[in-house]
Amino acid sequence: MPRLQNKTALITGAAQGIGAAIAKAFIDEGAQVILTDIDDEAGLAYADQIGATYHHLDVSSPEDWTSVLAAHPKLDILVNNAGITGFESGELVQDPENVSLDAWHAVHAVNLDGVLLGCQTAIKSMKASGAGSIINISSRSGLVGIPGAAAYASSKAAIINHTRTVALYCAQQGWRIRCNAIAPAAILTPIWEPMLGDGPDREEKMAALVADTPLKRFGQPAEVAALAVMLASDDAAYMTGEMLTLDGGLLAGSAASPG
Repeated sequence: MPRLQNKTALITGAAQGIGAAIAKAFIDEGAQVILTDIDDEAGLAYADQIGATYHHLDVSSPEDWTSVLAAHPKLDILVNNAGITGFESGELVQDPENVSLDAWHAVHAVNLDGVLLGCQTAIKSMKASGAGSIINISSRSGLVGIPGAAAYASSKAAIINHTRTVALYCAQQGWRIRCNAIAPAAILTPIWEPMLGDGPDREEKMAALVADTPLKRFGQPAEVAALAVMLASDDAAYMTGEMLTLDGGLLAGSAASPG
């Protein structure tokens, strides 16, 4: 039997990249998927393609979360995947000395406030049955200092702590609502395309970007999705408050080449 049969899952930021891969993997495992994003055109198209339901959701908006919960009151799984780096708008200054408060707040509004609101929404839905799985997408950047991306790194670090707080809170209430986090490193999603381009030196650029990774390659969205399936399923019934890294060995210690 598929591992997520008869489960309803909501995934944020799922029109492309890691969220899209998780949505497809969940459907392949039998889940009913609610795909959400702020890019309605791409979200609707992808939802139609994979057989999901689409709902507009700005994760930083409490009103949007209320609307989603009203439309889909019973959730078994939530994946808080939506996030921004803060560089999308052209704001390139994020070092701790010069980052603007507006830039800092903008990143945290999506990456951290969105996770808070998502967890609150999931708890409201899941506590009726007393069970569920919340999966928060953090980052390798939340585990180490990133001098040029202070806002992003701070938000992703806070997600890990909040994951543990939610896990303990739910356990204290006697609910089997589990909350875990995944911290990917370099995953080959569209966010990398501006740096890679499509020229003859694309492979060379890719190799340079993962030169310090022991496995010497980018991770694939499907590999993150495989972890999400495990965390969402009963295979992880005794796992809560955990953070799983997916980084090709990057944080295991010093970079090492096989053999």
